[in-house]
Amino acid sequence: MEKTIGVLGAGTMGLGIAQVAAQCGHQVILADLNTNQLDKAKVTIGVTLSKLVDKGKIDASAKLAIENRIQYASEIAAFVDCDFVIEAIIEDLEIKKSVFQALEKTVSSHCILASNTSSLSIASIGSALINSERIIGIHFFNPAPIMPLVEIVPAIQTSTETLNSSIALIRSWHKTVVVCKDTPGFIVNRVARPFYGEALRIYEEGIADFATIDWAMVQLGGFKMGPFTLMDYIGNDVNYSVTKSVFNAFYFDPRFKPSFTQKRYKEAGFYGRKSGRGFYDYSLDSVAPKPTMDEKLGREILDRILSMLINEAIDAVFLQIASVKDVDLAMIKGVNYPKGLLAWADEIGLEEVLLRLEDLQLIYGEDRYRPNPLLRKMVRENQTFY
Repeated sequence: MEKTIGVLGAGTMGLGIAQVAAQCGHQVILADLNTNQLDKAKVTIGVTLSKLVDKGKIDASAKLAIENRIQYASEIAAFVDCDFVIEAIIEDLEIKKSVFQALEKTVSSHCILASNTSSLSIASIGSALINSERIIGIHFFNPAPIMPLVEIVPAIQTSTETLNSSIALIRSWHKTVVVCKDTPGFIVNRVARPFYGEALRIYEEGIADFATIDWAMVQLGGFKMGPFTLMDYIGNDVNYSVTKSVFNAFYFDPRFKPSFTQKRYKEAGFYGRKSGRGFYDYSLDSVAPKPTMDEKLGREILDRILSMLINEAIDAVFLQIASVKDVDLAMIKGVNYPKGLLAWADEIGLEEVLLRLEDLQLIYGEDRYRPNPLLRKMVRENQTFY
């Protein structure tokens, strides 16, 4: 018998998770206190499923069956018979704690309670529960029906049974699962910070403009989007807030220091595509800036950003945030990197990566560029990740 899945929050993430669960045969209860939001979610799911019918991925009867498996509710009490509830509401710790207390009073003792948070401590959320062994982080990426990666994050309170049940459930939804420690940013949002931060630093130093940095990362590095295009796509307000959150959570480690350039763009309302202007102008009559297609300059840009990304990926392994395999899998499946960063490090040569970082640290004299101890150890012992 399929588990009954509850999803709290009918925003973009919540409705996406509900759709995934319903497509995989579960009875789903999608709840939100805002009935207008529920109405929008129902329409959005219908439109999305209609597109799948048009593409020949499902037929009309399958669409109807999926829609019929989703019930809409405006009260937490509707979750009373759920086996698994996933919360996808505002990123506010105190609100989440109060919601989880209400959920625990409603659901059965065997019901697993999960949060889709991308940045908050699962241990802190779980502290609000009487039985905190049932708490777990299950972080989907947007849009949930399309993005293959899900980060599963056990808190220190989480039981082995809760973890194993969660892994089995999400894998049954045809998702790529990675397991990571309950630390700020988990895997993807932590390891990816230099993609944005170092690109901004390169711009601030006057080494290259936005278009040239993007060109180097796409044409020479093979990334799907350059950092400035991607920040405009995500939203400068959102991207800056995540960076600031990670910086604060890591006790102001200079590796994660936010950029004044991005802060000013956010303050000016230049959020990116959604506001019509970000690092680039998206108005109808705008002309895209041309990059300086200097391959030597481009290689220097790529090598600097990539070395910082690799150092961060190595740090995730060093601190046992996740395994080598899961770190690489997360970056390929979660943010479409052309290669796993640790496999890429092997390809470049760990000694070369170390030399690049030592050179940056020597020039700038900043702890931001400190090579990870595991990288130093592996170079000394002539080891590779694979």
